[in-house]
Amino acid sequence: MQPQLPLSIGRTIWRALMEFSMLGPGDRCLVGLSGGKDSAFLLYALAALRHTAPFPFDLAAVTIDPMYADNFPAHRLQELCDSLGVPLFLERINLAAAVFAPSRQNPCPRCAYLRRGALNRIAKREGYNRLALAHHHDDAVETLLMSILYSGQIKTFTPVTRQDRSGLLVIRPLIYLREDEIRATRSFFDWEPVPSGCPIDGKSTRQRVKELLRDLGKENPSIYSNVSAAMRLPLSAIELWPPELSREEMRAKYRQVLPKMNWQDI
Repeated sequence: MQPQLPLSIGRTIWRALMEFSMLGPGDRCLVGLSGGKDSAFLLYALAALRHTAPFPFDLAAVTIDPMYADNFPAHRLQELCDSLGVPLFLERINLAAAVFAPSRQNPCPRCAYLRRGALNRIAKREGYNRLALAHHHDDAVETLLMSILYSGQIKTFTPVTRQDRSGLLVIRPLIYLREDEIRATRSFFDWEPVPSGCPIDGKSTRQRVKELLRDLGKENPSIYSNVSAAMRLPLSAIELWPPELSREEMRAKYRQVLPKMNWQDI
């Protein structure tokens, strides 16, 4: 297969690669390939760009079989990689036993943590200095809302993340593409996504936030773009409450106003 990208898609991905210094001459890039629509397209896109890039870079894929089901279609992923001329590293890790152990906690963060650790380990073992993940723009916006609503934090993932311990640079080349744009790539990259096999697929916190954005967008089409714009506000434009004062700091405040009271009782 000689992969090719429409000009607009190629330019969008190339902009992310250059703006955030994701790839350079001689880099060795390992793509996290689950077989879903996003990761399969990411591999296809980087394989296409490798033929037209003004500098050489190595490309390979890594797949983690989480053992959620007995019929993981590893052969399909191998066939895809073979058709693109890309090596594939495949490892089976029993995430099901670790992630869905009896617990009241959301299993998704544990699964992501264990997967990422395995990907980092394989990338370092095989000598790759870039790990490419298939997060797109919708993922970043959803993560921002999830952080606010479910953890009380204002943050999302960044286009690039440096792993201090391994020296690995995690890159997200699809960060400027919307999810609908990736779905539309089946017009030239006809890949049938591999089912996730996850027992809570479609029932996760992310899915609820995705549906919330969709429903709000029906009432106000600017909702998504407004949240997206908030991700890139300069710190000088962000207006938030100051941090909550400690008990001692509150006592000091009271002493300033009412110095004659016994503040040991507060």
